[in-house]
Amino acid sequence: MKIICLSCGHKVDLGDAYDDYAGPVKCVACRAVLEIVTGTGNLRSLALPREVARGAPSAAADAPDA
Repeated sequence: MKIICLSCGHKVDLGDAYDDYAGPVKCVACRAVLEIVTGTGNLRSLALPREVARGAPSAAADAPDA
């Protein structure tokens, strides 16, 4: 099964190991983490986590300067 990264458009080949899977997958091109749900070899859901999709700052950006 192949998916297209929602961040960069790269085609990611998941292979048969992801035929029944729910969880994160990392794009090999841009390192974005995608949340996927598959069942019986079919893609059910593909999304960027909400924090990334909204452009929320990372925890490191919220840390005070030392």
